[in-house]
Amino acid sequence: MDPVGSGQWNHNIHYHRLILRTLPPGAVHCLDVGCGDGVLARKLREFVPHVSVIDRDGPIIDAARRDDGGLGIEYIHGDFLRHDFAPESFDFITCVAVLHHLDAAAGLRRLRDLLKPGGMLVVIGLAEARLPADVPYELAGAIVHRFLLWRRTWTDSAAPTFYPPPETYAGMRRVAKTILPGSQFHRRALWRYSLTWAKPTATHPGGKPAGNQD
Repeated sequence: MDPVGSGQWNHNIHYHRLILRTLPPGAVHCLDVGCGDGVLARKLREFVPHVSVIDRDGPIIDAARRDDGGLGIEYIHGDFLRHDFAPESFDFITCVAVLHHLDAAAGLRRLRDLLKPGGMLVVIGLAEARLPADVPYELAGAIVHRFLLWRRTWTDSAAPTFYPPPETYAGMRRVAKTILPGSQFHRRALWRYSLTWAKPTATHPGGKPAGNQD
């Protein structure tokens, strides 16, 4: 599970290793939201028998499909907020550099609802830095970026970019805590945060899965 070994590297690819480490044993159906050029999806397919990806950018998902190499990944051109996925149909969901393109709360609710009880969600996201509180993280990002760039070759992504993000890191932490109780939110060096959440399997007396409370 070494995404760096693929020869491709940028700030998003850097965290593919973290995502792959979080993959739950026995995962059968994975969804990659905002798949971009499909690099992560192809890595996931090495370990998961059924991988579905969705992206609302038509040309980029067409390019990902062309690079599939016969892996049998399901490519969907559409908006994951509106696509008719069955509720609780995935036991692993990844979402890299997507939430800052849309309403983060709506996105997290949708991701929560698509995840099976006992499944795992991993988000790698961008947020807006606020000074002076975020100065140490901004400086660390610059140092780590320069060090890694000295050792690796930068790979541009054809996916559209959107900056600055509308939500702050502190704001994303609050949203995640509200929508995904028990989730783990961590600041990461390369101007990213990670959010991981295991959907509870227990139910409340009324029958609603624990953790599905807003």
